[in-house]
Amino acid sequence: MSVKKAKILAVFLIFLLCFPYHFIYKWLPNSLFSILFPVNESIFEHMKMMFTAIISYGIIDYFVLRKTKHHNFLLALFVSAISSIFIYLIIYLPIYNRMGENMFISISLLFIVIMITQIISYYILRMKDLNLDIVSIILIVISYIVLAYLTYNPIKNYVFFDTEDEKYGINDYQI
Repeated sequence: MSVKKAKILAVFLIFLLCFPYHFIYKWLPNSLFSILFPVNESIFEHMKMMFTAIISYGIIDYFVLRKTKHHNFLLALFVSAISSIFIYLIIYLPIYNRMGENMFISISLLFIVIMITQIISYYILRMKDLNLDIVSIILIVISYIVLAYLTYNPIKNYVFFDTEDEKYGINDYQI
């Protein structure tokens, strides 16, 4: 399979992974899953879901791409995962501020953002080898440390606020 076909496949499979990932913490609540999957319905927790879907799909992607000529796999994985958060927020927040929550827009935007991130990943995989594997692994670990910290110590703004349960993060306190 070519890198281009693998990235097209990745768009659909990452998108599909987001649906079960949305509920995993609710089904199996534990400390590890609180770091990887959404613990509430806040915008931030959905960004964590997308990040985890991209990172975990990387395991499948590794096996799909192993026979293709590509470079910078871990860098492409990290950049696509971290950029998904920023791209989604840049597009979503103005829409959310104007129209409020709309599930159709959120899910459509999720697909579009995953598509954009896989295009970014494709171009990084096609670049000359930058030998940044160790740095990429460290950045993925640091990203999860930050995600974990923000899950348990959320910033008090609407990106971290769960409007369904009227709380922040995983803690049980009410506003």
